Formats: sequence, structure tokens, C-alpha cells
Amino acid sequence: MRVEPFSVDVPDPVLQDLLDRVRRTRWPDPAPGEPWEQGVDLEYLRGLFEHWAGGFDWRSEERRLNRYEHRVADVDGARIHFVHHHRPGPGRMPLILTHGWPSTFVELLSLVDRLGDRFDLVVPSLPGYLFSERPSRVGVDRVSVAGLWHTLMQGLGYERYGAHGGDFGAGVATAMALTQPDRMTGIHLSTAEMSPYTGPGSPPLTAEEQTYVDHVDRWDATERGYSSVQSTRPQTLAYGLNDSPAGLAAWVLDKWRSWSDSGGDLDATFGRDALLTMLTLWWSTGSIASSMRDYYDNRWHGSPIGPDDVVSVPTAMALFPNEFVPEGEPPRSWYERLYAVRRWTVFPRGGHFAAAEEPDLLAGDIAEFFTGPDVLA
Repeated sequence: MRVEPFSVDVPDPVLQDLLDRVRRTRWPDPAPGEPWEQGVDLEYLRGLFEHWAGGFDWRSEERRLNRYEHRVADVDGARIHFVHHHRPGPGRMPLILTHGWPSTFVELLSLVDRLGDRFDLVVPSLPGYLFSERPSRVGVDRVSVAGLWHTLMQGLGYERYGAHGGDFGAGVATAMALTQPDRMTGIHLSTAEMSPYTGPGSPPLTAEEQTYVDHVDRWDATERGYSSVQSTRPQTLAYGLNDSPAGLAAWVLDKWRSWSDSGGDLDATFGRDALLTMLTLWWSTGSIASSMRDYYDNRWHGSPIGPDDVVSVPTAMALFPNEFVPEGEPPRSWYERLYAVRRWTVFPRGGHFAAAEEPDLLAGDIAEFFTGPDVLA
């Protein structure tokens, strides 16, 4: 596997075009009712765009990103970008950390800062996200990405390794454990991404499990519209998001606010510069369209969990209170249907973007799991 160094370097004309579009945004009328009730608040986005056009220093953020060791590799025909944190020394367990949508590898750099003294870390960009190519074929689902990640890790010289993931990353980690369990030391999940098989022949749901399923159904009825569009007409949506910084920002930030434990305050939770770094990367790579195809491929061409699917490797579940479905914490028995749950941690705060919201809590849980008896025994 050929591995090459890589640097984040957005060309000046791309940046200038972005700033021109930001300054020329054609704003819609404000929505009636309470701010954020019908979507991203107009005044908030105006203020963010003023900072994007006049106060945000992309080149400074670019230098910060390039302090990490970026690489690209040809992995089964796809050019995959990743950050590789490797240091010599005995006893350093390799871990692969995978983000989800609408996130990027940048969210997980906080874990590199906190875990890099004990672990070798590989942080790839999902296929079709930012600097990673997405194979042109239809059907690039969680299982196929898991295969790419196994090839990547073994190409880097790692025979056995652990995986952490949230959102789609949790699905990929699950698929890695299902497809090549002997390679895996364990998996750590910060998102309840994969549901167990509950079809014919499975044990009936407990009352606690049924309550959780009903709660998820209610959440889906009011919050799952984005997924319905992205899993049916992602290309149609992509024209607007790829052509308008305002459209892109609103679509992405709506999820960062509602899925995080932000109390409605994005700036206080993440900081404007962090949000604009993410948006600038999405925009400059023109990859929002290819990222949304995850939803299409997983829905129509994915490999559903079947009655014989059981994750046999040690699994840790880290539960944050505003993770997707507030006040809808899954019962442990629900995930023991699918996973060999060895660690179950319920945190007092945090949400879907745990590595950005509560990096100390998340990093500590990952370190304790992968250096503890459940993995090392």
C-alpha cells in the first residue's frame, strides 16, 4: 500500500470565491415564531457569516491542522486521507477512530491530543468526505468501508487493533468487528448507531426496550426528515448545498445544534472558529454531495443486521445524555442483543459530537477500556 504525506492547503482562488459568496448571500425572510423553531435562526447565521467574511483566519486554522501528520493512501482503489499518530515504543495499542455525518476527522483530533501518548492512532476521513475519494460505484455501505479500514490498518503494519466510532463511525466499527473479529482487540462506541435484530425468532422486547423503541419512533417522526431526503434524493439536495455557503452552513449547523448538548448555544459549546473550520473544509473540497450518499447506500444497498450477527469482541458503550434522542437512553439489554458489552458508561453531559463537546470524558473512557482487563485479558 503506497502511503504519501499530505498537507491541508486550500488554494487562494477557492478561498476568495468562498468569501465573495459569503458576502453576497441572499438571505430569506425570518421565520415567524421563536428563533430556531423552524430551523437555523437568521440572525445567528448572519452574525456567523460576518465573522466568516471579516474575522475568521483560515490560514491560522490550516497551520493548526497541519501540525498533525496527514497521509493519503490508495486503499483498494480509493484515495483515502487519514491522520496517523505513531510513536516508537513498546505496548502502544493501535486504534482507528472514525467520525460520522455531518462531522469530519477534525472532531477527533481532540482525541489524538489526549490519547497520543499511549496509543498509535489512525483517524481517516470517510470515503467521500473532504480529502477521501468515494468509489463511484453504488453500494459503498458500512461493511465496505469496514473492509477499507481493515486494509488500511494492515497496510500500515498493524495486525490487531481496536476501533472507536460515533454515528456512521460506530456502524463501521461494528462492521469491522463482525467481518474480521480476530483482528479486533475491542470496539468503543459513542453512538447507538446499529440496532439489534428483532425479527422472527428473536426474544420479545422487554417493557424497557419497547419504551426505548417507541421513544426513537417519536424522534424519527419529527427529526428524521434530513435522513429521508439524503437517502432518497441526495443529488437533488446537493445542488443547493454545493453552490451556496448559506445553504451548506444551515444544513450542517442545524444538526450540530440539535444533536449536541449545547443548550442552544453553538458558539459557547464549539466556538465560531471551530464551526467555520469545518464549514470551510466542507466547502473547499466540494464533498457535501458525496458525503450524503452514505445515507442512500446504507438504506438501499447496505447489509442489515441479521439473526446470526453477533459482535463477539469486547464492546464499550459510552452514552451521552443528548445523543440524538434526549431522555431516550437505550437499556443495556437492547445492545446486549448484538454486542458483547463489557463496559457501559453513562455520562452526565455531552451529546452526539462527544469528541468536540466532552473530549476529556470520551478520551478517558476510551483509554480505560482499551488498557483494562476486558481488552487485555
